[in-house]
Amino acid sequence: MTRRPPSRGPSGRPAPKGPSQRQLRAGELVRHALVEILREEDLDDPVLSGVSVTVTEVRVSPDLRHAICFIQPLGGENAAEVTAAMNRASKFFRGRLGRMIDMRATPELKFLHDETFDAAARMDRLFDDPRVRQDLARAAEGERDGDGEGD
Repeated sequence: MTRRPPSRGPSGRPAPKGPSQRQLRAGELVRHALVEILREEDLDDPVLSGVSVTVTEVRVSPDLRHAICFIQPLGGENAAEVTAAMNRASKFFRGRLGRMIDMRATPELKFLHDETFDAAARMDRLFDDPRVRQDLARAAEGERDGDGEGD
């Protein structure tokens, strides 16, 4: 089995993995602007009225024309409905963004529910399980005794 050499960028160096610095900056710019819009605007959609929405992350495509916005409604309630309402209002948000940010093109927005909070809650529940706590305590005790099981 032959190994493939790592892909190379234009400079001859290995191609970067993950988003570029430019994408990260653009994502933060869009995220901050969306937070301002959500804070200042009264949205007509009944699903969004009176709901506090957190924009946790914005990932921008390499050409900066598309942005995936991860959101979490306060308390995580009605996440599917709130996400759908945000997607219905995406053209409104894009129009406001175009006036607020200084980018060549305003990215098209797609909103997704950020499930990292749910995953963290599941992990907390798992670590609170007495059987898991018992196994963790046993593993920590084994490391202190130096029996090498953890290696």
